[in-house]
Amino acid sequence: QVQLVESGGGSVQAGGSLRLSCAVSGAVNCLGWFRQVPGKEREAVAAIDIDGSTHYADSMEGRFTVAKDDAMSTLYLQLNRVKPEDTAMYYCAANTCALSQCYSGSMCFVRGYWGQGTQVTVAS
Repeated sequence: QVQLVESGGGSVQAGGSLRLSCAVSGAVNCLGWFRQVPGKEREAVAAIDIDGSTHYADSMEGRFTVAKDDAMSTLYLQLNRVKPEDTAMYYCAANTCALSQCYSGSMCFVRGYWGQGTQVTVAS
């Protein structure tokens, strides 16, 4: 059974930085971050596979950086130069898929495992 636990959320001023973490237990080869604002659809942020290949959703690359440890036991999301519109609940997701299917927003995650989320609030 795969379990995911996010941490690191909180309140931050616009222009600041925050690093989210996700503790991963269980064997997977594809990890990803999503975010959701109440009343809106869930939005893909980034993905990383067991080989370290990364993929970002449009508009996410540049300010956000996804990373993991070598053991696939911790997933990270570095948020830089945050904006008020980055305010959301951030979720990590994981699954085992063909690596060609490990990209942000992939169906690999829809069918996979999800954490409970960590809230990020950006004050203007």
